[in-house]
Amino acid sequence: MSREPVLRVHTDPSEIDAAAWDALLDAQAEPSPFMRHAYLAALHASGSATPETGWAPAFATLWRGKVLKAACPLYAKDHSYGEYVFDWAWANAYEQHGLAYYPKAVCAVPFTPVPGARLLAVDADHRALLVQGLVQWCKQMELSSLHLLFGAEDDIAACEAAGLMLRHTVQFHWKNESPGDPSARYADIDAFLASLSQDKRKKIRQERRKVRDAGVSFRWARGTDITEADWDFFYRCYARTYREHGNPPYLTRDFFRRQAQTMPQAWLLFTAEREGKPIATSLIALRADGAGVPGRSDSKSESVAYGRYWGALERVDCLHFEACYYQPIEWCIAHGVARFEGGAQGEHKMARALMPVKTTSAHWLAHPSFADAVERFLEREGAGIENYMEHLEARSPFRAPTT
Repeated sequence: MSREPVLRVHTDPSEIDAAAWDALLDAQAEPSPFMRHAYLAALHASGSATPETGWAPAFATLWRGKVLKAACPLYAKDHSYGEYVFDWAWANAYEQHGLAYYPKAVCAVPFTPVPGARLLAVDADHRALLVQGLVQWCKQMELSSLHLLFGAEDDIAACEAAGLMLRHTVQFHWKNESPGDPSARYADIDAFLASLSQDKRKKIRQERRKVRDAGVSFRWARGTDITEADWDFFYRCYARTYREHGNPPYLTRDFFRRQAQTMPQAWLLFTAEREGKPIATSLIALRADGAGVPGRSDSKSESVAYGRYWGALERVDCLHFEACYYQPIEWCIAHGVARFEGGAQGEHKMARALMPVKTTSAHWLAHPSFADAVERFLEREGAGIENYMEHLEARSPFRAPTT
């Protein structure tokens, strides 16, 4: 008889064996580099996601005997910053009724609105057991709620079966496939531009020309080719962008130093230069075929690029579009990458052929009356999202098919 599963909670991701965690991740249908043990451990060790910043780790692992069967990143939080699925109104409603919304539990990658596997499990049964265990732990800890953000299809199915409520948002992703033949990838950037309507094609060429005419050129570096000086300049740009918006940066310089040491091949850096001087950067994360492990390739998942961070020290018209969209898309075409995810929000991305994609989170609230109210809200919001998606899809930037 197999042993009963045991749920364990860890206050530091380094308590969990990295190889065992990553082996679970590699087995998922929708892995990402942000779920690798080295990434999550770096968030904690660098001081970026810690109890002091409002992210108290409570990573969950599910065991049968000495065998790890499932795991997930979990945080007890006393705020809703860095999540990108906004529940401030829910927190305000609790406060108005004299109830505490915080602390709450969040199953997510901090500061990273990238869809993908969250509940790492050997099979659907253990994924279901993990969800049940998370809800039970939240009840024992008297937390107001549990929120799984930007989950993969398998995660969402397990959460829905466990009675969690679903919430949808919209992101914008670019696919390396011809609208006339989804099985064919673009031969080059000109082939991609040729697939767009005339006005969109003209607009992109005008924007790219403005950057070139300003004397700006780009170079890219990946992995160990990204020098420490490159990382230093990137962080200077990254931190400045956050501070210009009135916020301190979420991630520390030490976090990126650890990334350069532990998972360098997951990073691609574009640097904009003028007169030999760097003026802006755009950092892209990469997932190779399979789970993003260097040298590994399988047919289970596509190669993906993720737009993550950008910053500039000088203002150049259209530089943001060039650094964050056109350079990455051109690189993806040249290197056969299947998809480029542009991140959360931003209808303007559609003009650059990043198309709307529905993403999903799952939510459990302990208070029955508030759970009922939120469920009714989500029904109305969900209908609005469906209408919004239809509206966006009617505004396709691609040429109408010829008959």
